[in-house]
Amino acid sequence: MAEQRTERADAARNRRAVLRATEQLLAEGGGDHVSLDRVATLAGVGKGTVFRRFGNRAGLLQALLEERSRELREAVTDGPPPLGPGAPARERLLAFLDGLGAIAEGNAVLLSAHEQACAEDKYGDPSYRFWHGHLSALLAAGRPDLDADFLAHALLSVFDGDLIRHLTPPGDPRCFTRSVQRMATALLGPG
Repeated sequence: MAEQRTERADAARNRRAVLRATEQLLAEGGGDHVSLDRVATLAGVGKGTVFRRFGNRAGLLQALLEERSRELREAVTDGPPPLGPGAPARERLLAFLDGLGAIAEGNAVLLSAHEQACAEDKYGDPSYRFWHGHLSALLAAGRPDLDADFLAHALLSVFDGDLIRHLTPPGDPRCFTRSVQRMATALLGPG
């Protein structure tokens, strides 16, 4: 059995510093403000450290998105119902969309930057692949007569950072998520 590789303490510290610096730059100026040079300077590490760990800007944004969605992934795979296994497909779908909506609403700038940086391989992104696979399985269980693969892509297409910011009024931060859940409920039909 292969041993799980443990991250060195200095590497973990650098990873956290780089991801914090990326978040700060996103908050200050959006995705166009994030570059490997700026991130390295703000994180207090060499550009080579950022490049070796993340490869490029797209890899950096993918890692930050993965970090933001780790809890949701763990809840889906190993947590209690309704997010985790054991609940009916409809309940799991609505719970998953609630969790994904919370991530999206709290990270709309990151989603916009990620979409732009990963445009050429958006569907190969690890977070996207996980979200799509989970949605597709739940949709297939709830409505086997529909094209679950297509519907999962269609649902995920609304998780666009610019659209989220446009549709979320200042006094109602969960408006977007509720709308997505209603759309999914309509797709599933009565039940």
